[in-house]
Amino acid sequence: MQIPKTTERELFENITIGGKNSFFLMAGPCVIENEALLFTVAESLAALKKKIDIGIVFKSSFDKANRSSFNSFRGPGIKEGLKLLQEIKTRYGFPLVTDIHHPEEAEIAAKVVDMLQIPAFLCRQTDLVSAAAQTGKWVNIKKGQFVAPLDTLQIVDKFKKSGSDKILICERGYTFGYNNLVVDMRGIELMRKEGIHVVIDVTHSSQLPGGGDITGGNREMAYPIGRAACAVGVDGIFLEVHPDPVKAKSDSTTQLPLSDLEEMVSLFYNIDRLVKK
Repeated sequence: MQIPKTTERELFENITIGGKNSFFLMAGPCVIENEALLFTVAESLAALKKKIDIGIVFKSSFDKANRSSFNSFRGPGIKEGLKLLQEIKTRYGFPLVTDIHHPEEAEIAAKVVDMLQIPAFLCRQTDLVSAAAQTGKWVNIKKGQFVAPLDTLQIVDKFKKSGSDKILICERGYTFGYNNLVVDMRGIELMRKEGIHVVIDVTHSSQLPGGGDITGGNREMAYPIGRAACAVGVDGIFLEVHPDPVKAKSDSTTQLPLSDLEEMVSLFYNIDRLVKK
């Protein structure tokens, strides 16, 4: 039995997904901590692009509105955050993706970024999904930890009825008891059989949610999760990288070392090429 291949679509110029095309990569630091961090990561992604023939979309958040603690760092806010992201786009030419949390942020962010992202906890918020669709941008919707794979069809339907079909569904684990997630690879297969373009979030799939002031996790699990997802077949890979993850101001237990980026993506790419060809 062949791996389900989603329809070929142009994501951005020189980035095509679906069919036998390789996955595209969404990568960057979890939250915008400062300008230096963004440029350090972007420089590494630019070097990676020269070595591996994949499309790259630069990701970072101007606001992390769903932190565990009220005192946790959230980011510079939408105005300053979009300004910094624009600088990355101008210098490196990467398409941009960032999170939005409120319907009114969709139109504002869409003036700068090329793709919007809806966090998992908000994936069923009709007004937010609709506002994102109405921008005409591609939208990556994180599948909630409480949403079964085929229940994403309702999200897709909601999105399309809002006027767009530029939607990706991002797998990031399902709640499994207290403070734990499990990634069911069958879910990727089920969604792709329905024609949904699927992204695997290897970073947040390794979380151990809640359980204190910060979300825990085991970053080592990102590697087998990514390998398995590529073997099943995915259209995109989402991962967050940081030069010094332990000191990161968000997701310090799950962001991946920037130094491991090339080795990890190379391995994922080789598996992807094997199964899709």
